[in-house]
Amino acid sequence: MKYIFVTGGVVSSLGKGLTAAALATLLENRGLKVTLQKFDPYLNVDPGTMSPYQHGEVYVLDDGAETDLDLGHYERFTNVKLTRMNNLTSGQVYQTVLNNEREGKYLGNTVQVIPHVTDEIKRRIHNLAEQSKADVIITEIGGTTGDIEGLPFLEAIREFALEAGIGNTCFIHVTYVPFIKAAGELKTKPTQQSVAKLREIGITPNIIACRCEKPLDKELRQKISMFCNVSLEAVIEAKDVDHSIYEMPLMLQRERMDDLVCRILHLTTPAPNMAHWQEIIRKLIAPQHRVRIGVVGKYIGLQDAYKSVYEAIIHGGVANDCGVEIVQVDAEEIEKNGPAKILKGLGGILVPGGFGERGIEGKIIAARYARENKIPYFGLCLGMQIATIEYARNILKLDKADSTEFNPDTPHPVIALLDAQRKVTKKGGTMRLGAQPCQLALGTKAAEFYGAFVISERHRHRYEFNNAYRERFEKSGFVFSGLSPDGKLVEIIELKNHPFYLASQFHPEFLSKPHQPHPLFKGFIAAAHAHHHSKPL
Repeated sequence: MKYIFVTGGVVSSLGKGLTAAALATLLENRGLKVTLQKFDPYLNVDPGTMSPYQHGEVYVLDDGAETDLDLGHYERFTNVKLTRMNNLTSGQVYQTVLNNEREGKYLGNTVQVIPHVTDEIKRRIHNLAEQSKADVIITEIGGTTGDIEGLPFLEAIREFALEAGIGNTCFIHVTYVPFIKAAGELKTKPTQQSVAKLREIGITPNIIACRCEKPLDKELRQKISMFCNVSLEAVIEAKDVDHSIYEMPLMLQRERMDDLVCRILHLTTPAPNMAHWQEIIRKLIAPQHRVRIGVVGKYIGLQDAYKSVYEAIIHGGVANDCGVEIVQVDAEEIEKNGPAKILKGLGGILVPGGFGERGIEGKIIAARYARENKIPYFGLCLGMQIATIEYARNILKLDKADSTEFNPDTPHPVIALLDAQRKVTKKGGTMRLGAQPCQLALGTKAAEFYGAFVISERHRHRYEFNNAYRERFEKSGFVFSGLSPDGKLVEIIELKNHPFYLASQFHPEFLSKPHQPHPLFKGFIAAAHAHHHSKPL
């Protein structure tokens, strides 16, 4: 078993997760079995209760684990299937240690950060190794080197490397080489300071990945090499990509990072064949077609809040050899200014998931605009509930129809709390979560897109379609194209006589990859492109 640890310095959001995912892509294409793991230093047990403005999206796994968005990068770039074992937070570590202490498992010893906390962190690495049977485990340490909350994780991986032995571990440090515009040059001092801090902790990086806006010349590489005590070839340029994050594996391959990692870890493998990845990049850089997609949300101000949605839209574009311009639409702006001006010229409209009543009316207006103007509409989770509410109000004439999430006193609760949720008081990890089966109806668009009649998709919600209204909806032509196996839960809805009006209670974006685009996103982009070019803008 070989272990790669990815740390970060200077500032957060440098792209440690993308670096780990891109390297995993290269190693996987060398024939190695790879898995990835994220250690998050925050004290939350998981990100499920955190605001998207604080943490970005919550990425849900098949087993229902609510995890960091970097696990989305891991699954999109590779063929690995992750579980809750692949994400660990300080909250989980301390919760486990304190439970052990209460149960007397430490035999009366004083419980301390070293060895009890660090041992628990190391145990999670060993457990993943045993569970995954992978050739290589890549573990990303969240946060920035020097952060007080991250110190136990750094100490744990220092100890782990010592125990694993020489030739079995590799440390990659992702750091920032800023371009000072006034001076007209890149500066290496922040990188030097960051590596010095890491070495104080007892970790010497084998490779330094330098995030930069401008290319690193040989002189700068030599300077970083000398002051950071790494070989010249181990100073890797991680320049901002020109078009897409999916260029990263090819960029790291050009820098020969995967060759170097394999030498450090004594791995003998053939060079990766990245031809299929190059074709993906070709479709992203020089697509045959173009389309504009409006994403109507409430967290538009933060790019990471809808990360998987944006990526799945792009994957749908790849499947159609179609470049996608994503137009971020604030739902509250539609409420203030109406839909005509804001949504004009879009090939398709997508309403993603979310919680709370802010922006809801703007999303309902957007759904109506798409329905009445035959614009392809795709709703995800809340987006399905929005489509249901809009249809109830404007087609079924159920005045003030709503979800009990937004209006507990609505006379027509077409969306209501799941029965299993009625007595739930704790917020963390208590929703309907993870992969659930769904049966598709014959002759529907959903069945056509999937090419199957039984599927599995990931969920994250508390509210559902209220079955008391199902008959009324069906009689009016509202199609329930996907149901839970027992027929009790509505999973997919669609409309007849519309080019594409489909919405799912689940989150299909979590299963989409650039090399395996999700069928619903593929179908949505195809319909949006057809609509976009059927009328003058």
